Amino acid sequence: MSFFVTSTEDGYLLTTAGYAAFIILLAAALIGAVVLAKKTEKKEKKFSTRRLVFCAMAVALAMVTSVLKIFSFPFGGSITLFSMLFASLAGYFYGPATGILTGAAYGILQLIIEPYIYFPIQVLVDYPLAFGALGLSGFFCNAKHGLIKGYVAGILGRYVFAVLSGWLFFGAYAWEGWDPLPYSLVYNGIYIFAEGILTVIILLIPAVSKGIKRMKVLANS
Repeated sequence: MSFFVTSTEDGYLLTTAGYAAFIILLAAALIGAVVLAKKTEKKEKKFSTRRLVFCAMAVALAMVTSVLKIFSFPFGGSITLFSMLFASLAGYFYGPATGILTGAAYGILQLIIEPYIYFPIQVLVDYPLAFGALGLSGFFCNAKHGLIKGYVAGILGRYVFAVLSGWLFFGAYAWEGWDPLPYSLVYNGIYIFAEGILTVIILLIPAVSKGIKRMKVLANS
């Protein structure tokens, strides 16, 4: 196990190989969620034109609102005009498999338009995996209050990958006196949960939630 873990005076720490293996396991878990969801979804096996159009609309709205930033942070991350909500709608409309794949596609577009590239594995974590996790909203697509539950699940998924990236790749930018992990937990929590709270407040407005539910019916009709 010394290949993946090294012993220090403070205990055991992951080696570079250990970090890589950890990220690969998380990626495999997300891919496994897609495979499992595909087996459990009862919709058609391939994208219909309607489904493709609605997923493209969700990505387009997410891209537009992602540039409408309320506040931007110096080392990546920003509070946007509800972009995470739009990115998670494909999952809410069609389930987790479609949601995760659509979120990953959105992440790749984010990489093209506004890249933060430091390490190859960091790119994988920050873009297709982090934004793909917004599609976890699909696991609540048929649940009571599924819109809010799914959105919260999606942003928590993104938060996990954002924290992992900040801890492993951006620890050198930690605030003075802060260790990389607590720094990443707080730094990423500020912008993700700030936008999340604002979005949930908006979703609690009956007219908004009813409007999105009508869109879901139209997307599946």
